[in-house]
Amino acid sequence: MPRLYDLQNFCRGQRAWLIDTIEALVRLESPTHDKAAVDRCGRELASRMEAIGARVTRLVRAGRGDHLRAEFGAAEDRGGGTRQILLLGHFDTVWPVGQLERMPLARRDGSLYGPGVFDMKAGIAIGLLAARALRETGASPAGRLVMLWTSDEEIGSGTSREAIEEEARRSEAVLVLEPSLPGGALKTSRKGCGAYEIVVTGIAAHAGIEPQKGASALQELAHQILRINALQDLERGVLVNVVQAAGGRRSNVIPDEARASIDVRVPTVDAAAALDAALRGLRAVDPRTRVIVDGGVDRPPLERSAGVERLYRQAKAIARELGQTLAEGHTGGGSDGNFTAALGVPTMDGLGAIGDGAHALHEHVDVEALMDRAALVAALISRVQATEEDA
Repeated sequence: MPRLYDLQNFCRGQRAWLIDTIEALVRLESPTHDKAAVDRCGRELASRMEAIGARVTRLVRAGRGDHLRAEFGAAEDRGGGTRQILLLGHFDTVWPVGQLERMPLARRDGSLYGPGVFDMKAGIAIGLLAARALRETGASPAGRLVMLWTSDEEIGSGTSREAIEEEARRSEAVLVLEPSLPGGALKTSRKGCGAYEIVVTGIAAHAGIEPQKGASALQELAHQILRINALQDLERGVLVNVVQAAGGRRSNVIPDEARASIDVRVPTVDAAAALDAALRGLRAVDPRTRVIVDGGVDRPPLERSAGVERLYRQAKAIARELGQTLAEGHTGGGSDGNFTAALGVPTMDGLGAIGDGAHALHEHVDVEALMDRAALVAALISRVQATEEDA
């Protein structure tokens, strides 16, 4: 076990390196839908990981940016014979190329501002510094440390989920470098996220001559929206919201088609199953219309399991040794940690930067907290592996 203060002192001594790494990544804007831009950022990230001793593999994707797998420590053993810790995150952002002109990189009042700095390029840099701290203080873990940085988390992780789950299954624990909750709290539960579409078909008719011969898809959709709204249960944390709706073809025609999009957030797998059954059980009020429901919960909930609780206790104990408090909390947003937790792999989320403004113009990170955050991650990696060795 490394001495905690050795890790902390090392990380504090690398303030300039850490900020330089973050700024380099932020300057290379990487909106999810722009493969060329994402891959430019990925090449810079791969180069920086190789410079600190990582073996980097590019997971090539045709329609999205390439994902990056980096490995430190024990030689690769895909058969699972070597114990592994996974650091997980993404380098795509919601900001378009050119956003830097509107919200340039800036340091003021102890914070670093810029598009994607909080969500989550500073978190990636924290992970890199944690790996350096373990290696350069002579405290490298006995097993394998793997980083998986993906390029499509902001739009659902469609091209990265398989790789995420494959790495998670080989890992004893997954540490997610997504931003913290306010004040630095870790995320010990996240809602599952899903999207549904409801399509209603009816019968068209002339609105001014014989409307009675029509069956309005819009009117039926209105009935269904009221039913959908009734499924929301704030006390149980089940969120169901119709977020878009449209219908009708012309101003003088009874609409024969209408549709709506539904955003859902669920706290547990059981709640997801119950909500799915309720939505798929919707039936038309007007028998002349037809109601079709498609979609589902595509990002399962991250529940506060025994494994999550154990990781949080370990992180909290490390923070206490550093003279800090480390709280925990819940968020309605999803991350790739939802996938790993759903596999039963102990997952700790929110280990990234402390700051504010994800997806907002005031996006920033607390500079002075970055180094100790890296020390926390390094110590947690070491402690998790030490615990497994003793088990």
